[in-house]
Amino acid sequence: QVQLVETGGGSVQSGGSLRLSCEAIGYPYKSYCIGWFRHIPGGKERERVATIATDGEIVYADSVKGRVTISRFYNNHNRDLQMNDLKTEYAAMFYCASQQGNCPHKVASWGYWGKGTQVTICS
Repeated sequence: QVQLVETGGGSVQSGGSLRLSCEAIGYPYKSYCIGWFRHIPGGKERERVATIATDGEIVYADSVKGRVTISRFYNNHNRDLQMNDLKTEYAAMFYCASQQGNCPHKVASWGYWGKGTQVTICS
């Protein structure tokens, strides 16, 4: 059974940094695309933050370029999201997602989701 477990959320001062980690369990993770998404209270749907494809290609949302780095480690099951210079508008629930093969364009096409980890940014 596929499981994704996010850790690393919490409260940080504006301008600070956080590192989120997603542990992927129960599937051949090297053949799956991994993505990080966030959901802002009142938002319509989860927003894509960054994705990393099976061939290593990385795509970042324009709103976070230069502030976040996504990484995957082939010797373990973790996929991390390093976030720097955080602003109050980045506060959200962050989710890790996975899908076999290519990274889906539509949020609804991602098959596996973690339960999320909350990021709060204090001004």
